[in-house]
Amino acid sequence: MANFLAIDQGTTSSRAIVFDETFQPIASGQREFAQHYPKSGWVEHDPEDIWASVLDSVQIALDQLKEYPVAIGITNQRETVFVWNKSTGKTVYRAIVWQDRRSAAHCNELKKQGYEREISERTGLLLDPYFSASKISWILKNVSGASDAAKSGELLFGTADSYLIWRLTNGRRHVTDLSNASRTMLVNLTTGTWDEQLLDLFGIPAVMLPEILECADAFGNIDKHFFGRSIPIFGVAGDQQAAAIGQACFSEGMVKATYGTGCFALMNSGTERVQSNNRLLTTVAYKIDGKISYAIEGSIFVAGAVVQWLRDGLKFIQTASETERLAKEADSEQCLYIVPAFTGLGAPYWDSKCRGAIFGLSRNSGPREFAKAALQSVAYQTRDLLQAMQKDFNPSREMILRVDGGMAASDWTMQNLANQLNLSVDRPKVLETTALGAAYLAGLKAEIYPAPAEFAKSWRLEKKFIPNGIREEEDALYAGWKDAVDRTLSSKRHTQLNRSHIRQD
Repeated sequence: MANFLAIDQGTTSSRAIVFDETFQPIASGQREFAQHYPKSGWVEHDPEDIWASVLDSVQIALDQLKEYPVAIGITNQRETVFVWNKSTGKTVYRAIVWQDRRSAAHCNELKKQGYEREISERTGLLLDPYFSASKISWILKNVSGASDAAKSGELLFGTADSYLIWRLTNGRRHVTDLSNASRTMLVNLTTGTWDEQLLDLFGIPAVMLPEILECADAFGNIDKHFFGRSIPIFGVAGDQQAAAIGQACFSEGMVKATYGTGCFALMNSGTERVQSNNRLLTTVAYKIDGKISYAIEGSIFVAGAVVQWLRDGLKFIQTASETERLAKEADSEQCLYIVPAFTGLGAPYWDSKCRGAIFGLSRNSGPREFAKAALQSVAYQTRDLLQAMQKDFNPSREMILRVDGGMAASDWTMQNLANQLNLSVDRPKVLETTALGAAYLAGLKAEIYPAPAEFAKSWRLEKKFIPNGIREEEDALYAGWKDAVDRTLSSKRHTQLNRSHIRQD
């Protein structure tokens, strides 16, 4: 029986999961790697740590198999920037992670110069340091000799997929797929190609960039030196697009929300791109058989990361699973709000300078109330996104919401989400939808997995969460959240004024 291996290179770990012909996971491996925070708002990864974690996780999975995979798919954290020397394979700087905000000043300067609207029209994205372009510029400007080396063709750029493919093929292939490329803020979303005017604007030589392929395509063969046999890479997609594919969101109006380090919601908007009027993103959902399908996306910077903060920062819990029990035990009379803007607020606010805040503290507020507020913050932020999506693109039928990611395993969190949204929330039997999407693309190219419409019939529901809250109470809680966000944004403005006064003194 044929099987397909997915490399899922994420923000905090790399995983390898093997799926059989019936789309069921049969083997897996995982390795975490270190996070680096050299300055406030800066987030970096050591590329060698990522590389080692991928090799280890794949080998762990392969050791559980009797037969090698037919093909491999890759899915990855998007927007994170790798720049390396094509002769040595060594990166010139650590990978700058999608969460990193160091290039905010550059983006603000471009806004002042009037480029924001043009960039949005060309790319479907907002002018923000979240995306790759300004991070690449930062490396070229701040690493000694990098700019000249890039112009002379010595340096290559890629997101995690390109970097891994280049190394796995021993430098023979420098490629990416359109879903990842569309997140760099360097692709013209209408043509699906690199945009020369944007490259000039950000000072990025075209010779650095990978070739753009479809999501199910021939990306190269893994050198047999690594795993004992050459294996083709037949599928690539950014992690959120891969999750949408794994959730079989192939019809307009279908939404998938992945709850990992952040939360990312994608609504399939069909073959015509929809320009958001509510500060959401227009992006490529996938390109298969020459056809591009688009999506509207909202990104929450902090979802699961707020639980990590409770564990690693405040030391309130030892494991993430404890939050559900604590939330159930929380004092129902207290109304605590955590606005987890640790690296700014994502959609629909897009404010990179504001920082987190807590409102409603009382003398009796403790770990239980903090856990509940942390989980509730995810539901409130999701409601922000879905309301904005419905304003941009109101589907002809009722919205279908499918969830995945680590937090989706929590019944309390998902029921709270359904209550807050007043919408049914569907959790699939296979929660590893990101990896499944990558494996599916590989199997599709290998002509073993079926076409999308047939694949969609294989999707299976594990549990449906039906709203059972009192609407007035849920709306009142959400109104409190909106007030907390407004106060957070206002406190940022006061902080900036105070800092300016200190500098003047």
